Amino acid sequence: MQYQVSAEKLRQGILGGLKSEKVIKKMGRKSSMAMAAVFVVLASTLTTYASTTYTVGDSTGWQVPTSNSNLYDDWADNKTFVVGDDLLFKFITGEHDVAEVTEPGYDACTNTDTISTDNKGPVKITLKRTGDYYFICTYPGHCPAGQKLKVQVRSETGDTTPGVLSPPRNVASSLVVTISPVFVSIATFVLLC
Repeated sequence: MQYQVSAEKLRQGILGGLKSEKVIKKMGRKSSMAMAAVFVVLASTLTTYASTTYTVGDSTGWQVPTSNSNLYDDWADNKTFVVGDDLLFKFITGEHDVAEVTEPGYDACTNTDTISTDNKGPVKITLKRTGDYYFICTYPGHCPAGQKLKVQVRSETGDTTPGVLSPPRNVASSLVVTISPVFVSIATFVLLC
């Protein structure tokens, strides 16, 4: 008999009959709000990074031009490169390489001012700053025959000041990316309490 009284108290007294339904509904609303808040936090912390990968020379790849010594200049002229884009140099290992050089090294086709060299194809290079990049093939005769590339890199706004680091395209500013999850987390906490 005492068990039946306890069950009755539990059903009517402790949960409070209609009050228990209100409590359950309120808890359900808070759970829904919490789930929505978690979704917003996750969505706000994810950034979209829309970089473009350019295959240098398109279908020709990275090789000594056979008929047009300005092949790579012409190829780069109709493209807009921005910070975060990638250059993909497709070549056969042992036949070519890719050296990033200074402007004088580019102009003279010398590798004395080499910044970096990659000799295993294919090579993917990320453009990390605004300004000019210079690439040559250091194999004898290749650069003078036209296997060299100059790329002008801009920020999303069009700035080409050398050495300026810019965020990749379509990425929210770090301040907004930092503040949004914090704000949403605080709002979620307040709503749940």
